[in-house]
Amino acid sequence: MQQQHNTIHHVVIVGGGTAGWLTAGRIAAQYPQGAGRQIKVTLVESPDIKPIGVGEGTWPTLRSTLMKLGISETDFIRHCDATFKQGAKFCQWLTGTPDDYYYHPLMLPQGFDKVDIAAGWRAIDPQRSFSNSVCFQEQVCEQGLGPKLISTAEFGSIANYAYHLDAGKFSEFLRQHVTEKLGVTHLLENVVGVNSAQNGDIESLITDKAVLAGDLFVDCTGFSSLLLGKHFKVPFIDHSDVLFIDQALAVQSPYDNIDAPIASHTISTAQKAGWIWDIGLQTRRGVGHVYSSRHTSKQSAEDALSQYLGSSNLNVKHIPIACGHREVFWQNNCVAVGLAAGFLEPLEASALVLVELSATMLAEQLPHDRQAVDIVAKRFNSTFKYRWDRVIDFLKLHYMLSRRTDSAFWLDNRAPETIPERLKELILLWRHRAPGNYDFDSNNEVFPAASYQYVLYGMGFVGALDQQHLASNTLDLARQMMAQNQRATQKAIQLLPKHRDLIEKIKMYGLAAV
Repeated sequence: MQQQHNTIHHVVIVGGGTAGWLTAGRIAAQYPQGAGRQIKVTLVESPDIKPIGVGEGTWPTLRSTLMKLGISETDFIRHCDATFKQGAKFCQWLTGTPDDYYYHPLMLPQGFDKVDIAAGWRAIDPQRSFSNSVCFQEQVCEQGLGPKLISTAEFGSIANYAYHLDAGKFSEFLRQHVTEKLGVTHLLENVVGVNSAQNGDIESLITDKAVLAGDLFVDCTGFSSLLLGKHFKVPFIDHSDVLFIDQALAVQSPYDNIDAPIASHTISTAQKAGWIWDIGLQTRRGVGHVYSSRHTSKQSAEDALSQYLGSSNLNVKHIPIACGHREVFWQNNCVAVGLAAGFLEPLEASALVLVELSATMLAEQLPHDRQAVDIVAKRFNSTFKYRWDRVIDFLKLHYMLSRRTDSAFWLDNRAPETIPERLKELILLWRHRAPGNYDFDSNNEVFPAASYQYVLYGMGFVGALDQQHLASNTLDLARQMMAQNQRATQKAIQLLPKHRDLIEKIKMYGLAAV
């Protein structure tokens, strides 16, 4: 039987997909074979269960994750149908009219750390959109340009970026890399039971082929949450009272021709009871409609998706969404990563970044022995409870600021009882000043103050930013920053290539290795 002082030397990951393979790779890369502490990583997955494989949007953090895994950006782009993502365009979220849109770019506003740029913008040029006034990335996206040049080295950038990718291809790419390059053991077996130790830990897994012992177990079994949910019976905390989306319809849509432009941003178009995502990959678009079943029917949602795509002959994949997360994410010697920990609607691509953050903390804080497990688990649970709560706040912000009155969905989203208390307090503060770093003083923030500014002012939030108290030198500095942004915009438009042209050059010539 497992004893309290046992050294952690074998990590067993149950489940593949992006969550499983990213976690396996992150741990294996942290403890390379033949150097220092020896950690064996085994990933066991069922040959009968296919990953959901829908999520195709990422965060800029994936660049550093790929580097830590020793992955070439050129190889990643070539093998994963990957393109560049420079932010998100939100269409028809405020009023629902065709000309209603705003951007959440992936770059800080010009002069964000030097001046109250939001108050300066309001005083100087409030008729121009906030993101256009303070960030050149909106125009880069509107012009269909990439974030770098073919001569820019791997992972380097002119404009900050993340990726769009084919989730199925990405999982397979990771599997091959971490098994061949990082020494992860891969087993195709069905887990049919769990053996418990006297202290309640998992001692071993029973598969249809063998008994698999380990010291630490990572649950990456998706919505089934085989270990944390079913074995340890950790409760699921439902958040559908705040975020109403509970269904998704996904399709793969081909381009009209092989030279069609590729959007370098995620497009989110609001509907009467949800919204439609549109993501451009190299060879196709990933499109889907997430909606609230309390506010519309599946047929109506499919009709809206068909109308958006201009086609009624769609091969639609239907995915139910459980909006929420486990009460804790680490129980005994088992930690959940990915869908096994929870899921929220994909409005700001938070699912994969939470996988990255979980895998990173697990790898960097991996307990040395069983005595340290509970200490690290407590820290992990506290960190990720905070992160999940902040993601919920940020997603809700998009809905509560809408002025749409065309359906109960939008009206219900503005009901005070559906808005988290912390978010209500922040909104009161922001009526008199812009979101700032002091509003987010944790080192575990997922969305920075700048992200809140882009959404607030993109959604027409006015408040009472008091320009009368802005010193003249502050206004002068704000003017300088906004003028600097205009110059940067013109330079970027002249310098940067079309997104598809950049992708094709990378596929042909590759980027310079770091």
